[in-house]
Amino acid sequence: MRLVTMQTKSGSVHIGALRNNDTEIVLLDSVASSMLELIDGGADALARAKSAFAAAASVVKRSDVKLLAPIPRPKQNVMCLGMNYVAHAIESDLARGREPKLPEFPVFFTKALNSVCGDGAEVPLDPNVTSQLDYEVELAYVFGKTAKNVKKADALSYVFGYTILNDVSARDLQNRHQQFFKGKSLDNSGPIGPCIVTADEIPNPAGLAIKLRLNGEERQHSDTGDLIFDIPTSIEYLTLGTTIEAGQIVCTGTPAGVGMGKTPQQWLKAGDVMEAEIEKIGILTNKIVKA
Repeated sequence: MRLVTMQTKSGSVHIGALRNNDTEIVLLDSVASSMLELIDGGADALARAKSAFAAAASVVKRSDVKLLAPIPRPKQNVMCLGMNYVAHAIESDLARGREPKLPEFPVFFTKALNSVCGDGAEVPLDPNVTSQLDYEVELAYVFGKTAKNVKKADALSYVFGYTILNDVSARDLQNRHQQFFKGKSLDNSGPIGPCIVTADEIPNPAGLAIKLRLNGEERQHSDTGDLIFDIPTSIEYLTLGTTIEAGQIVCTGTPAGVGMGKTPQQWLKAGDVMEAEIEKIGILTNKIVKA
């Protein structure tokens, strides 16, 4: 299923599942009131959601509602992997004047909850805050059950589904504060969506085409088979000695082609439209606006 969280014109929030080439949404109010409640319900809740989807007792047009982030308010900060594609790791080091070197272990950091927004949400650009705003299309996965000390061979059984995250980043803040968190956590700098595709529809997340277009021009294009640390490996490292709760969102890194890696460097500006696309998931579209 292709699960969404949506807001009606009256302001009420519901979860549902896309159908008919994503033009309609089947409401899943009879199963759960939120995406986190559905995830926490485990296999039984997912089975009931599939039954409700088949029955399609209540259907709305996608054009009549506003899509929110699939999980509008996660339980914890979004977890991220940095420099997890070979070409992007190299372009990042070169952009910072360092000798290129691939990470020996996964580089983890988080994005704050205030960064989360949905498909169609506006991403503010305040020149008093940053002059080096950048885009990063990423495949993200969502934990379907609480995990700790998970072995790589079992890792994918802990995944509820997959979505897209655009890890919008203020590069000058990253450099100024010498870490990722601040530059990755500006308001609305973490668009997620448009949906969560349940894991049964993507049994193998490796090899999915991943790309980003800026104002219609393709800037990033790769596939998820080029990850340095694949999803099972990242889950094994992430859960080592650390309890990860069901519903946790983890994004897996971005391929080469970011603005920071261009010569000369090219930063986002007000009016820019970003389209982050991943095969089998869809297109996440967001516009940069003057704050």
